[in-house]
Amino acid sequence: MDFKTLPASGPFRLDNITVPACLLGGDGGLIRHALTVDDGKLSEMIEGPVIDMGGAMVLPCLIDMHTHLDKGHIWPRSPNPDGSFMGALSTVAGDRATNWSAEDVRTRMDFALRCAWAYGTSALRTHIDSISPQDSISWPVFAELREKWAGRVALQGAALAGIDRVDLAGDYARTADIVAEHGGVLGMVTYPVEGLRAKLHTLFELAEARDLELDFHADETSDPSAATLRVIAEVALERGFARPITVGHCCSLAVQPEAEALETVDLVARAGINIVSLPMCNMYLQDRAAGRTPRWRGITLVHEMKARGINVSFASDNTRDPFYAYGDLDMIEVLREATRIAQLDHSDPDWISAFLTNPARACGFDAPSLAPGAPADLVILRARNWTEALARPQSDRIVLRAGRAIDRILPDYAELDHLMRTP
Repeated sequence: MDFKTLPASGPFRLDNITVPACLLGGDGGLIRHALTVDDGKLSEMIEGPVIDMGGAMVLPCLIDMHTHLDKGHIWPRSPNPDGSFMGALSTVAGDRATNWSAEDVRTRMDFALRCAWAYGTSALRTHIDSISPQDSISWPVFAELREKWAGRVALQGAALAGIDRVDLAGDYARTADIVAEHGGVLGMVTYPVEGLRAKLHTLFELAEARDLELDFHADETSDPSAATLRVIAEVALERGFARPITVGHCCSLAVQPEAEALETVDLVARAGINIVSLPMCNMYLQDRAAGRTPRWRGITLVHEMKARGINVSFASDNTRDPFYAYGDLDMIEVLREATRIAQLDHSDPDWISAFLTNPARACGFDAPSLAPGAPADLVILRARNWTEALARPQSDRIVLRAGRAIDRILPDYAELDHLMRTP
């Protein structure tokens, strides 16, 4: 399979391909299919050449609904000293205070987006550290990049700050105004603090007054007493909040007593909350202690949530920063690792939706589709089944945008060298 074998113009048909049945409205696993590409879209008509793809797997371009572009690629200048969560928090805070100018943030974010584009990502939500005065720096940069990347990668931004900063008339209210001005999503990191319920009501009130969605980081810890997801769900139900709510991480749920955890999951289902799991970063950070082997995987109860009808997605999270030293915004890598870590393989056959239609529904992105009339934005893998697809990194994948193969050469890390020089 070489993109040079695909026509550079005119319609063509990809014959003898493998696709997940769920993406065509069916049940079961993988099926053989054919797709016609015409004028940048999928079509039912065929006038051009027919290309036998030898069973190659074809997916729509994927959606990455939880990332941190503003933190990305700072590891060379600010590595995590011990790999811990607290080490990450303090290291990022120091780097942000010292280095996060508009040009620094813009350069690293654009670099990351070029990687996501090359891997076949069509839409992405990034969290943006929104502690004053950084909110006034990073949000205009985000809006500039959203416009620059329009038509290639659809971008959303979500504010990020600690729940103890929330207020109705002070600093975070000003941040909420900035978020609304830039068409963003209001967000918070929640953890056990005094008056948590009242603080959440304040945050919901800020969002309601500005008609904003909410996106939380919650319970990213192995401490079973951290149960803020339950309170978020309770407050959402109490207020009858009408806008979408997303909660990421929810790690502590997996180490709580079973009955308690499942009660929380039931509340999340009643509240209609979207959940996003970040398996690679959570495996990296959770249950880390020097000289001790980790005892658990760090992820939340994705199978139990899906069984209750909760909209569950997976995403990249951090990229080469103190929270995660690796990653490259490659959703095929996330699919591969999530399948292994969360044991998605011997489960429902439609888990691929958690990387496509589920995040689209959570965020309001256009839903990826293989139906006639959908954009011909496709990822073609040299694989005929899931074990072939996930056994290798698929470095030789073909990415089509508007029906034409894109240049998949990744940007060179050396481009960022001038930002990595520290005093």
